[in-house]
Amino acid sequence: MSAIEGASKGAIPVEGERAVESGSQYPKKRFEVKQWNAVAAWSWDLRVDNCAICRNHIMDLCLECQADPQNARASECVVTWGICNHAFHSHCINKWLETRNVCPLDNRPWHKLKEGR
Repeated sequence: MSAIEGASKGAIPVEGERAVESGSQYPKKRFEVKQWNAVAAWSWDLRVDNCAICRNHIMDLCLECQADPQNARASECVVTWGICNHAFHSHCINKWLETRNVCPLDNRPWHKLKEGR
């Protein structure tokens, strides 16, 4: 019998184990968790990472707001999604819609689905 098999059968005492009294309903304590750290990963539920108009990351400020950070409009720089599920900075898509009322990526008529961070 190996040392590991013996330890699992209780023949070799393992450091940190409690002795089990005869007639006790609790099994031997193999180990005790002293600390537990959880790690999580997340991502945005987006098809695109960059605004197709200004080419900046969608969660960063648009070029207009980066050029003038003291501007009060920088706090209004949010993401706008269309029904086609393409996302753009609200300032970028609003400027685009002044010339053409279509999505810049698929040329379908633009209809705003939602806006926010």
